[in-house]
Amino acid sequence: MKLLIHFLIAALPVASVAQSQSRAASGVPSVAIPKTTEVLVIQTAKQGVTPNQIVAVMPSEIRATVKLYFDGKIRQWYSRGDGKGVVFLVDAKTEEEARAVMETLPLAKEQLMDHVYIPVGPLMPLRALMGPGGQQ
Repeated sequence: MKLLIHFLIAALPVASVAQSQSRAASGVPSVAIPKTTEVLVIQTAKQGVTPNQIVAVMPSEIRATVKLYFDGKIRQWYSRGDGKGVVFLVDAKTEEEARAVMETLPLAKEQLMDHVYIPVGPLMPLRALMGPGGQQ
């Protein structure tokens, strides 16, 4: 069991680097690239947008975000620890699908926010630990 824990700890940095590289340029075998299960969306105010502009839209933004949460489109959302925006986990299989969800929000409609989309999925080195039957 200790060996398993040490393997997992050693594999985590490698897996996170592999997952953060682009599929085409990474050189990572396709079996190591996860199927996208969610898209991480990082939202920050565009340069030149004032806090007052954002606050004016915030009541409708909150209602729309909660509706997307209740509809199962947004799984989780957080304020950034540095106060510079928010982070969403969107139930989407592609960046395009997540973009379509996020563009329904009032702050996006007003073009006040920049978005970064990062597809994420399971940590693939864990599959190797499951043995021959877990490879499917």
